[in-house]
Amino acid sequence: MTKFSAQLTEALRPLESDDVFKSDIDQVLEADERAPWIEPYIIKDPDFAHCYARDVIKGRWPEAEPHIMKDPKFACYYARDVIKGRWPEAEPYIMKDPGPAFWYAFDIIKGRWPEAEPYIMKDPKVATDYASDIIKDRWPEAEPYIKKDPDEWKIYKKKFQVPTA
Repeated sequence: MTKFSAQLTEALRPLESDDVFKSDIDQVLEADERAPWIEPYIIKDPDFAHCYARDVIKGRWPEAEPHIMKDPKFACYYARDVIKGRWPEAEPYIMKDPGPAFWYAFDIIKGRWPEAEPYIMKDPKVATDYASDIIKDRWPEAEPYIKKDPDEWKIYKKKFQVPTA
């Protein structure tokens, strides 16, 4: 049984009325075949919906996308694992969470994401990673935010040889 299968079985456990139901769930998940009767239970959970689209449907699941896109982390995973590219409809949600916005820029856009930078720069650690891994240079606009975290500022200064004022 895959990790996803085990998680889904656990999530559906309160719905079990007898051993036959549990057996049916196990058979569907192990067969990795689409099971429409399970979908209403998992469609609203971004984690399960992402995994179901990736592992069972093996493609986009349009009915679940409105739910997945509202969770920046799983929207980023869905774009990477299922869409395999940019997901413009989800970008307004992804960009507002610095961590997923960084990973979306890194994994999906493969470069700077100017629309997300005002959000990314507000997290000192993510801003340092963005400067290092995406911009590959100092990011002066983010430095006031990075300075708010003394440990991160020290890392940033060393990485980019920022002169001490």
